[in-house]
Amino acid sequence: MNARYFTLAEARAALPRVKALMDQVQQARSEILRLRPSVWPALRNAANNGGNLQAGEMLEHFRKLEAGVKGIMEMGILVKDIDSGLIDFLSVRQGREVFLCWQHGEEELRYWHELNAGYPGRQPIVDEDFQ
Repeated sequence: MNARYFTLAEARAALPRVKALMDQVQQARSEILRLRPSVWPALRNAANNGGNLQAGEMLEHFRKLEAGVKGIMEMGILVKDIDSGLIDFLSVRQGREVFLCWQHGEEELRYWHELNAGYPGRQPIVDEDFQ
Protein backbone atom coordinates (compact mmCIF):
# COMPACT_ATOMS: atom_id res chain seq x y z
CA MET A 1 0.00 0.00 0.00
CA ASN A 2 1.30 3.39 -0.95
CA ALA A 3 -0.14 6.21 1.12
CA ARG A 4 -0.81 9.28 -0.95
CA TYR A 5 -1.52 12.85 -0.06
CA PHE A 6 -5.15 13.93 0.05
CA THR A 7 -6.46 17.45 -0.03
CA LEU A 8 -9.36 18.00 2.33
CA ALA A 9 -11.72 18.05 -0.66
CA GLU A 10 -10.30 14.78 -2.05
CA ALA A 11 -10.60 13.06 1.34
CA ARG A 12 -14.18 14.23 1.71
CA ALA A 13 -14.98 13.05 -1.82
CA ALA A 14 -13.49 9.61 -1.06
CA LEU A 15 -15.43 9.24 2.18
CA PRO A 16 -18.59 7.64 0.72
CA ARG A 17 -16.50 4.82 -0.79
CA VAL A 18 -14.50 4.48 2.44
CA LYS A 19 -17.74 4.28 4.46
CA ALA A 20 -19.08 1.51 2.23
CA LEU A 21 -15.86 -0.49 2.48
CA MET A 22 -15.61 0.03 6.24
CA ASP A 23 -19.24 -1.03 6.64
CA GLN A 24 -18.27 -4.26 4.85
CA VAL A 25 -15.27 -4.69 7.15
CA GLN A 26 -17.32 -4.09 10.30
CA GLN A 27 -20.12 -6.45 9.23
CA ALA A 28 -17.61 -9.18 8.44
CA ARG A 29 -15.81 -8.58 11.75
CA SER A 30 -19.10 -8.90 13.65
CA GLU A 31 -19.90 -12.19 11.94
CA ILE A 32 -16.41 -13.55 12.62
CA LEU A 33 -16.80 -12.71 16.31
CA ARG A 34 -20.27 -14.26 16.36
CA LEU A 35 -19.04 -17.50 14.80
CA ARG A 36 -15.80 -17.76 16.75
CA PRO A 37 -17.08 -19.81 19.72
CA SER A 38 -18.43 -22.58 17.50
CA VAL A 39 -15.55 -22.55 15.03
CA TRP A 40 -12.53 -22.85 17.33
CA PRO A 41 -13.34 -26.45 18.37
CA ALA A 42 -13.88 -27.37 14.71
CA LEU A 43 -10.52 -25.91 13.76
CA ARG A 44 -8.85 -27.96 16.47
CA ASN A 45 -10.57 -31.05 15.07
CA ALA A 46 -9.73 -30.19 11.47
CA ALA A 47 -6.47 -32.07 11.76
CA ASN A 48 -8.61 -35.15 12.38
CA ASN A 49 -10.78 -34.36 9.33
CA GLY A 50 -13.80 -33.16 11.29
CA GLY A 51 -15.20 -30.31 9.15
CA ASN A 52 -17.60 -27.62 10.31
CA LEU A 53 -20.10 -25.56 8.34
CA GLN A 54 -19.47 -22.45 10.46
CA ALA A 55 -15.75 -22.62 9.68
CA GLY A 56 -16.55 -22.27 5.98
CA GLU A 57 -18.90 -19.40 6.77
CA MET A 58 -16.23 -17.71 8.86
CA LEU A 59 -13.73 -18.03 6.02
CA GLU A 60 -16.11 -16.15 3.73
CA HIS A 61 -16.36 -13.34 6.29
CA PHE A 62 -12.55 -13.22 6.55
CA ARG A 63 -12.45 -12.78 2.76
CA LYS A 64 -14.97 -9.92 2.93
CA LEU A 65 -13.02 -8.26 5.73
CA GLU A 66 -9.78 -8.59 3.78
CA ALA A 67 -11.36 -7.22 0.59
CA GLY A 68 -12.71 -4.19 2.46
CA VAL A 69 -9.37 -3.40 4.09
CA LYS A 70 -7.50 -3.88 0.81
CA GLY A 71 -10.01 -1.66 -0.99
CA ILE A 72 -9.36 1.17 1.46
CA MET A 73 -5.60 0.68 1.32
CA GLU A 74 -5.62 0.63 -2.49
CA MET A 75 -7.10 4.12 -2.35
CA GLY A 76 -3.92 5.25 -0.54
CA ILE A 77 -5.63 5.48 2.84
CA LEU A 78 -4.15 4.07 6.05
CA VAL A 79 -6.23 1.59 8.05
CA LYS A 80 -5.20 2.20 11.65
CA ASP A 81 -7.58 0.00 13.66
CA ILE A 82 -10.01 -2.55 12.24
CA ASP A 83 -11.83 -3.05 15.55
CA SER A 84 -12.86 0.60 15.80
CA GLY A 85 -12.90 1.27 12.04
CA LEU A 86 -10.24 3.98 12.30
CA ILE A 87 -8.56 5.30 9.15
CA ASP A 88 -6.21 8.19 8.30
CA PHE A 89 -5.74 10.19 5.12
CA LEU A 90 -2.23 11.66 4.76
CA SER A 91 -2.58 15.41 4.16
CA VAL A 92 -0.82 18.75 4.55
CA ARG A 93 -1.91 21.39 7.04
CA GLN A 94 -0.12 24.73 7.02
CA GLY A 95 2.87 23.18 5.25
CA ARG A 96 3.21 20.15 7.59
CA GLU A 97 2.25 16.53 7.04
CA VAL A 98 -0.74 15.52 9.18
CA PHE A 99 -3.49 12.93 9.13
CA LEU A 100 -7.14 13.60 8.42
CA CYS A 101 -8.82 11.14 10.75
CA TRP A 102 -12.15 9.34 10.38
CA GLN A 103 -13.75 6.58 12.44
CA HIS A 104 -16.53 4.22 11.45
CA GLY A 105 -19.86 5.70 12.49
CA GLU A 106 -18.86 9.32 12.01
CA GLU A 107 -20.99 11.03 9.38
CA GLU A 108 -18.31 13.43 8.14
CA LEU A 109 -14.57 13.93 8.08
CA ARG A 110 -14.20 16.39 10.97
CA TYR A 111 -10.86 15.70 12.66
CA TRP A 112 -7.13 15.80 12.01
CA HIS A 113 -4.06 14.99 14.11
CA GLU A 114 -0.29 15.26 13.99
CA LEU A 115 1.52 12.21 12.59
CA ASN A 116 2.72 11.11 16.02
CA ALA A 117 -0.35 12.17 18.04
CA GLY A 118 -2.78 9.40 17.12
CA TYR A 119 -6.44 9.26 18.01
CA PRO A 120 -6.08 11.03 21.40
CA GLY A 121 -4.58 14.03 19.58
CA ARG A 122 -7.53 14.57 17.24
CA GLN A 123 -8.52 18.17 16.69
CA PRO A 124 -11.45 19.68 14.77
CA ILE A 125 -10.75 20.50 11.14
CA VAL A 126 -10.72 24.17 10.22
CA ASP A 127 -11.16 24.13 6.43
CA GLU A 128 -8.95 27.20 5.88
CA ASP A 129 -5.97 25.41 7.46
CA PHE A 130 -5.96 22.87 4.62
CA GLN A 131 -5.86 25.26 1.64
